[in-house]
Amino acid sequence: MPLVTSKQMLEDAQKGNYAVAAFNIENMEMVQTVLETATELQAPVMIQTTPGTVKYAGFEMLSAMVHTAAKSCPVPVALHLDHGESYDLAVQAFRSGYTSIMIDGSKLPLEENIALSKRVVDMCHAVGIPVEAELGKVGGKEDGLEVGQNSATYTDPAEAKEFVIRTGIDSLAVAIGTAHGFYKGQPKLDFDRLTEIRKVVEVLLVLHGASGVPDDMVRKAITLGVSKVNFATELRAALTRGVREALVDQSIIDPKKFMVSGKKAVGEIVKQKIILCGSVNKA
Repeated sequence: MPLVTSKQMLEDAQKGNYAVAAFNIENMEMVQTVLETATELQAPVMIQTTPGTVKYAGFEMLSAMVHTAAKSCPVPVALHLDHGESYDLAVQAFRSGYTSIMIDGSKLPLEENIALSKRVVDMCHAVGIPVEAELGKVGGKEDGLEVGQNSATYTDPAEAKEFVIRTGIDSLAVAIGTAHGFYKGQPKLDFDRLTEIRKVVEVLLVLHGASGVPDDMVRKAITLGVSKVNFATELRAALTRGVREALVDQSIIDPKKFMVSGKKAVGEIVKQKIILCGSVNKA
């Protein structure tokens, strides 16, 4: 089916007390695997690309690839720009066929973040595209974008309320202790903070940096109101691991053969995360 926006699938998730799994992809094989697995499990799904992936492959290539793959996919699929840091990047994304946009002004002072986010919201809502924004700073490193743990800041509930009202965003990425990349220790999530945020804002809530977060913590975050959960690092690691395992056989030189191993490894992670989010048979 054609790509859909993220708004309806996330609203359905919020009402149904589950979450939509959102997967960052890097290439055709990852797109194929995510959609094949979502079809098998009859789950709505979001495919995401970071600015780093866009720089590598280009908006047009990535969008065309996902649009083409989605045509033969019977479950709802949204294509989302993850961590877009500028108005221009958001414009390029929706012009290229993206159906969901994140504007990330979390590194800016609050007033500048509000101004940037509202500008993107005004532009995207005019063409029916929902917008996610971030308040607070999720720590860690992703695609060369790094926020040191000393610079990471949690989302303030009172600021979240003001931010949502003044920007008109559709979903809010909350910083409650998760981090991008692999964790060096046990993550500690501030569920009390998440509960307070849920009480004061009505928009959809998003959990970034979920790779490596224990399953019970992810489930608890969903029960407390998270409707979208992002996964990136575990998929990249799985693809790389699968390819490396195949290339132990030095006679294999055909990418179609060693990528099969990578796809299988990615598929196992995607299946686990969709089940974890509770979105099986929710398409």
